[in-house]
Amino acid sequence: MSKLKLKKGDTVKVISGESRGQEGKIVSIDTKKERAIVEGVNMISKHTKPSAKNANGGIVKQEGSIHISNLMFLEGGKTVRIGRKLNEKTGKLERISNKTKAAIK
Repeated sequence: MSKLKLKKGDTVKVISGESRGQEGKIVSIDTKKERAIVEGVNMISKHTKPSAKNANGGIVKQEGSIHISNLMFLEGGKTVRIGRKLNEKTGKLERISNKTKAAIK
């Protein structure tokens, strides 16, 4: 398993698949399966039984997971690749944009 370059809270764009071209924020990441759930992207219909929370049950729309390889980081409205570089001042690894070479928050 390799190091994932995307994190929870990053704004990403879907670059392939059924939801291609859609953008959103990463809500959660499953590191073992290398999949992410992105806000408002890859909507699926889930059938739910009646319960205390949802008395009627029925069909609920929710986000499905997308493989990390189908997502690309968005910086200033454009997609960029992400690299990692050692910061000499702090001595810590930080994520950088391969296009602008600037550190990513």
